[in-house]
Amino acid sequence: MHDIIEAKYIENYKLHIYFKNGVDGVFDFEDYKYRDGLFSNFKDLNYFKDFKINKDIGTICWHGDLDIAPDTLYYKISNEPLPEWIE
Repeated sequence: MHDIIEAKYIENYKLHIYFKNGVDGVFDFEDYKYRDGLFSNFKDLNYFKDFKINKDIGTICWHGDLDIAPDTLYYKISNEPLPEWIE
């Protein structure tokens, strides 16, 4: 597991994400606001900007029990190939 230790809001739907192992990079969540379910909350940019890092589970969380698996973000930011269990 690739724990997120910090994230900083950049602009629009972009966050600069820092992982425990030293990897970091910018991830654009723009497409997530078009998804159904809890992700539809991202249509409100203020909701998106109000995130926290949950150090117990090592990921970014939003109100209403919304979070994204840190491994998903790690592999997209690091450009490492996805393990089969994520695909």
